[in-house]
Amino acid sequence: MTAQGAHVGFVMLAHDHLDRAAAVARHWAEAGAPVAIHIDRKVPSEAHDAFVRALADLDNVVFPERRFRCEWGMFGLVEATQEAADLLLERFPEVTHVYLASGACLPLKPLARLNAYLARHPGCDFIESVTTEEVVWTVGGLNIERFTLRFPFSWRRQRRLFDFYVDLQRRIGYQRRIPEGLDPHLGSQWWCLTRNTLSAILEDPRREEYERYFRRVWIPDESYFQTLARKHSDAIESRSLTLAKFDMFGKPYIFYDDHLPVLQQAEHFVARKIWPGAKRLYDTFLSPAPPSLGMAPVNRRRLERMFERANERRTRGRPGLVNQGRFPSPWFHDPSPTAAPYTVLEGFSDLFEDFPVWLGKRVGSRIHGHLFHRSRVEFAGGEPVFDGCLTDSRRLRDYNPVAFLRNLVWNTRGEPQCFMFGPADNQAISAFLSDDPNAHLWVISGAWLVPLFHADLDFERVKRIAARYQKAEQAHLELLAREGARARARIVTLAEFVEDPLPFLQDVLDHLSPIAARRLMQAPVMKPLDGFGRFLQKLRNSGMNPHLAGHFPPDDLPRPRKAQPVRPRMVR
Repeated sequence: MTAQGAHVGFVMLAHDHLDRAAAVARHWAEAGAPVAIHIDRKVPSEAHDAFVRALADLDNVVFPERRFRCEWGMFGLVEATQEAADLLLERFPEVTHVYLASGACLPLKPLARLNAYLARHPGCDFIESVTTEEVVWTVGGLNIERFTLRFPFSWRRQRRLFDFYVDLQRRIGYQRRIPEGLDPHLGSQWWCLTRNTLSAILEDPRREEYERYFRRVWIPDESYFQTLARKHSDAIESRSLTLAKFDMFGKPYIFYDDHLPVLQQAEHFVARKIWPGAKRLYDTFLSPAPPSLGMAPVNRRRLERMFERANERRTRGRPGLVNQGRFPSPWFHDPSPTAAPYTVLEGFSDLFEDFPVWLGKRVGSRIHGHLFHRSRVEFAGGEPVFDGCLTDSRRLRDYNPVAFLRNLVWNTRGEPQCFMFGPADNQAISAFLSDDPNAHLWVISGAWLVPLFHADLDFERVKRIAARYQKAEQAHLELLAREGARARARIVTLAEFVEDPLPFLQDVLDHLSPIAARRLMQAPVMKPLDGFGRFLQKLRNSGMNPHLAGHFPPDDLPRPRKAQPVRPRMVR
């Protein structure tokens, strides 16, 4: 067969965005390819008639009289293909190959190149056709069961009936008889068959028997022609000439305008599925003389990488980003629920005057106050609105504290975040902090007692507040210390810290600014602690034991032991 001997015709299945389908059909027809178009019966008569009129000037575009309801997973798609293919073969005897496409397809290469390619492979049927044992992309365990069970109900419209009937057949052990001589195969719906093979399928004397059987096979458009081609073809190339990729849920990937460079390098002749609004793609590939179209070298690996990245983005998402395309779920395991490392300092602002300001000057970055303060969000510098339009509204933050922290870290990628936290804050974030490997916590336990010590409040009220705070901090520390916690936490008691604060402070500075940090010679101004030991003893005498603060002598402060620097506990 010479290059002039191949003459491809197209069967198109259209159901929506008929203007785009009409443009593609006209492109092929004006290039000399006959096109038989089946329009879904669900399409209103007005839209159907307008579509037919739009192509009425083309003698090589035909429409079958009978229209079928084309529903995913049902036999109507096969019937529509049969009806259009019968008409195409009958009206255009010069057609040597039939290419099945949809209204959402777009030609990637000129028709002449497709005819030349088919001429170089005379008698070859391009149809993906593999046995059920070799299929790795089916979902739900329905490989051979597609052919041995009955599927009279729509998976989309009658899901409960569908699942119930499948489960019932499995429980009673029902098995359908596969017609004698058929070896079930599966594959992509989009194929290009020779006239001889397609005619043999359509004129098979057992066609009615096969149709009765496949009418109750699940997704028969992926198995009817794929199976019968094995019976009638002498040369099957088990691949599709159409670029059609599907995600892990069986949904087709959609191509947009920014995919133009990739599609120009694809080895396929047609691509599916194209977004109807991709004007640049349609203008480029449907142009009568596209500049250097198809001349770019084929880059198969680039195309595969694009789909691999899309699948990884769908399954793993981007750490720390939550949107409608990738919401956290128990079936996926994020490497980290936040986008970048951040630091949480607990007890420092209770013990030191204006500690966030002092620390910000030392490390040269913005340091937040208590982001989860019960009255308002204390952004660095007292800003009412922070990066990403996060506001200091307590109500907005508390609607979803986890999302608030995720957004803060995501919006400030490249600038490590640091904020204060304590038992007086909203504790709804505590469990999230303990499970986040990006969280680095430095804790001075019991430091929240210092503001209570200086507060001008009734002692009974102070005792109640202290008991509540200690309970909250105890629960927080238990979360940090539990098996499975992924946060990195270093914890010292208030008594241990006061004995020698510089080493612990130096470690914080080194962590926040490992390059620029200088040796700390003097601690920031500490709040007065004269009489703090007697305050703690008074709490004990009243029945409340402030054990998280560590041991303070009731008459004086702990004596400094600079020769023995504090060694914080490393929890994680």
